[in-house]
Amino acid sequence: MDVKWARSPRSSADGDDDKRRAPRWGGAVRPSMVLVGFLFTLSLLALVFGGRWGGSLPSTSPSSSSSSSTIPEVTGRHVVDGAGAGTAPPQKTTTPKNVSAPAATTLSQDKLLGGLLSAAFEESSCQSRYKSSLYRKPSPFPLSPYLVKKLRKYEARHKKCGPGTKSYRKAIEQLQAGRNVDSSECKYVVWFPCNGLGNRMLTITSTFLYALLSGRVMLVNVHQEQEGLFCEPFPGTSWVLPAGFPEGNPGKLHVDAPESYVNMLRNGVIRGDTPAAALPPYVYLHVEQSRLRLSDNIFCDDDQATLGKFTWMILKSDSYFAPALFLTPMYERELARMFPQREATFHHLGRYLFHPTNKVWGIVRRYYEAYLARADEKIGFQIRIFPEKPVKFENMYDQLTRCIREQRLLPELGEPAAVNATAGGKVKAVLIASLYPGYYDKIRGLYYENPTRTGEVVAVYQPSHEEKQEYTSNQHNQKALAEIYLLSYCDKIAMTAWSTFGYVAYGFAGVKPWILLRPDWDKEVSPVACVRSTSVEPCLHSPPILGCRAKRDVDVAAVKPYVRHCEDVGFGLKIFDN
Repeated sequence: MDVKWARSPRSSADGDDDKRRAPRWGGAVRPSMVLVGFLFTLSLLALVFGGRWGGSLPSTSPSSSSSSSTIPEVTGRHVVDGAGAGTAPPQKTTTPKNVSAPAATTLSQDKLLGGLLSAAFEESSCQSRYKSSLYRKPSPFPLSPYLVKKLRKYEARHKKCGPGTKSYRKAIEQLQAGRNVDSSECKYVVWFPCNGLGNRMLTITSTFLYALLSGRVMLVNVHQEQEGLFCEPFPGTSWVLPAGFPEGNPGKLHVDAPESYVNMLRNGVIRGDTPAAALPPYVYLHVEQSRLRLSDNIFCDDDQATLGKFTWMILKSDSYFAPALFLTPMYERELARMFPQREATFHHLGRYLFHPTNKVWGIVRRYYEAYLARADEKIGFQIRIFPEKPVKFENMYDQLTRCIREQRLLPELGEPAAVNATAGGKVKAVLIASLYPGYYDKIRGLYYENPTRTGEVVAVYQPSHEEKQEYTSNQHNQKALAEIYLLSYCDKIAMTAWSTFGYVAYGFAGVKPWILLRPDWDKEVSPVACVRSTSVEPCLHSPPILGCRAKRDVDVAAVKPYVRHCEDVGFGLKIFDN
């Protein structure tokens, strides 16, 4: 990006104007000259000793702003003027009145998010923890005091039972000895990763919710591609599974594993009345989208009672299975106290758990302040093409522009209503998150080559275009996490159906997105461009059979008043509030 520093309009390049304006003092030195010189000397001393080294005196011209000497002008391929391009005469570069970078002094948000976050961390160790909320509007969902109490209680339990403690070492010794302990003081659920970053963030959140409900301590198995992405969420301890975990072979964790709860039930290894001391040393839960169904016999009361006897639980998942916990009768009352507004579940827990490390946060902050901070409104478009149902670029672009037009997400193109409409025009920033550059090029071209009827300025940005998703690349995941956060700072979001990346972003933001529907399997074009989500909750793509022992497939969306089928996945489930 080219960086241009604004020269004061009072001075010319060669200084001739200053020479012509200089007064001609004749004769002896006047008293007024001594006074002026004295005041000038005081000002110079104040600048040197009280200001910044290398600073320059601010211009007194009304058309110049002090920010113009400290904020780089955003130029180049990213900026598009909605009033047309290349037709206006050159003008002086000034900072619009509505331009301001985010700062704690201009926002009154509580850095602890109403008590959601603990104050026990050193701020410099993870700058995003207490600063990322300053880039968003305040949450539309009040926080339950009961949830705050549960989180503080969990933090104390994790600190008592987490890695490096006597309790943890004892539990590991018993696991290695092949024993399950009766009435163990500390119980654990160990999360193993599956699929991409969005899936992982959703399923970690679900696993943490399960730990809150079941009284367990959650540990996460951090692979190389996930290292250095997130700060520790719990004070005085770690959520990272230590190296050398005896049952950490990922090759053993699959749907047919003999240690899985479903298979142990099926093979008669355990029964509901099996005492804790007679159980195997650990139980495995495979909560993956296997055949678009989560595993049976996990989200039923009888099975939860049996699972509660195990000290060690290993869980592998790629799904947001929190809605299934809401459908488990024994947890309904507790969840209602934690989340009076049920659709705020991921919104609260996601913002509690996930805080980008300083390295990733630096990417987010620099990009935001360079490109998005100056906008009156930010609109995010997240576009994902899935290999199992590829959509041609032309069809996807046409669907996106139909959604933009029908939902009035961007200003209509056309001649401005007034000649000087751009003088005080508002700025709309469009952030495009996609693996491909084509959508950015086309949308930018529209607003580069054509004016808007409102005279608003439209700026189009795309942080990266990686061409393909790299699950196992740490650098790729850093960029993906940065773009999830940038997308979550948008006021409006339109996203591709089925995308967990988009789910996380709008869940953080607390905004209901427009969902770009997927065409039917035998069609190439969706007749409906996009629909508005009824909730800010992510979608559970693969709900379980909730008939439990009766083995009946119950449509809970027809039974539970707070559950609906997802707009983008007809058989999926989503929590919402009336």
